[in-house]
Amino acid sequence: MAARKIVLVTGGNGGIGYETVKAFFESKKPYHVFMGSRSLDNAKTAIQKLNKECPDATNEVEPLQVDLTSDESIEAAFKTVQSGPGYIDALINNAGANFDIPHLAGKVSLRESFTNAYDVNVAGTHVMTNTFVPLLLKSNDPRLIFVAGLSQINKAAQSYFPTPPQPAGWPKPKGDFEVIGYRCSKIALNMLMLDWNNKLKADGVKVWSVGPGFLATNLGGVPEKALEMGAKHPSAGGEYSAVWLKEREMNQLERLLYGASPFEINQTRNTPLIIEKDGAFVIEPAKLSNIQPLIVFAGKAAPSLRP
Repeated sequence: MAARKIVLVTGGNGGIGYETVKAFFESKKPYHVFMGSRSLDNAKTAIQKLNKECPDATNEVEPLQVDLTSDESIEAAFKTVQSGPGYIDALINNAGANFDIPHLAGKVSLRESFTNAYDVNVAGTHVMTNTFVPLLLKSNDPRLIFVAGLSQINKAAQSYFPTPPQPAGWPKPKGDFEVIGYRCSKIALNMLMLDWNNKLKADGVKVWSVGPGFLATNLGGVPEKALEMGAKHPSAGGEYSAVWLKEREMNQLERLLYGASPFEINQTRNTPLIIEKDGAFVIEPAKLSNIQPLIVFAGKAAPSLRP
């Protein structure tokens, strides 16, 4: 019987994080998943929901309290995992926060909408990763994933969706949907991913970012508005975060990363478009939303951690 993989998903009690945990929970391969959540009660409630939705699942999900804005909380989570399995095979940095919507509602200042987003999405993620790397390095096949939604700056340059065009004059009309602080922090997260790839390359850690596209999560507290704008279900992000690739596609990806040309792969029907940019590999899967999902691999090592 295959040894179980230990996976830690931050922000695992809702949205993309929940769907990521669910993908591993339902897998036929053995996984033990730590569901990271700021609230232990919220994690326990989410696990109860998982058990109802997936009654035949045989894998394990364990709640883990962790608040990315608190170094003490992150250290406590580290000690919990250290005293349990003592290692992790994958850290999925999914937790994120949007303070742009609260700013529109007058709950935080413009400055706070940025600094709070960077505190959670960048600084908190960096501290989380830095703390858990010792456990990750104990794995014989470690993975480090950053979920960087709406961070594709090349896409934004072509079409600035989901923020609508603005009329001339000042002040601009106050809308009911904004993501600029969140998006800036997620672009910074891509830089953080590249830095961790550089740090851990010699250790054999496979590091990449996952851009799941525009999804109707509760980020910002307005999922209904996101749905109106064409956002898709968070399960799409869960599948990409779990690197849910078919065996045939995985074999083709491995061929590319180990020597086959991108042109050869791109000419294959019904497979992802794979291109190489600045030493990183970008997969553009089927269109799931107005912003096409991207999976960016930093480094030339094929990912194999998938349900």
